[in-house]
Amino acid sequence: QVQLVESGGGLVQAGGSLRLSCAPSGLYTMGWFRQAPGKERESVARISRNANKIYYADSVKGRFTISRDNAKNTVYLQMNSLKPEDTAVYYCAARSGLGLSTVPVPSEYDYWGQGTQVTVSS
Repeated sequence: QVQLVESGGGLVQAGGSLRLSCAPSGLYTMGWFRQAPGKERESVARISRNANKIYYADSVKGRFTISRDNAKNTVYLQMNSLKPEDTAVYYCAARSGLGLSTVPVPSEYDYWGQGTQVTVSS
């Protein structure tokens, strides 16, 4: 069993930045998802085991950057130009299987963190 731990959430004004961290990332494909109240959990970004394949949701392209440091066993989500609509609980997830779907879905992931709240005020 892998216990993922996220950190770095908080309250920020619109236009601000936050960096989320998640450990341990191991040798897994890692994803960041978010869930706003009353909405389904949605994929934000994904990074492959060796970081050569990266996915971003259209809503965060150009603003968010996913990265990983395998030496530190950590994956990051740098979030810039934050908007109120980015407000959600953010989860990191690890996928042990091979292959990458076109759009990441929660059911593909084996391990989840507890989530960290990101609140963007207008």
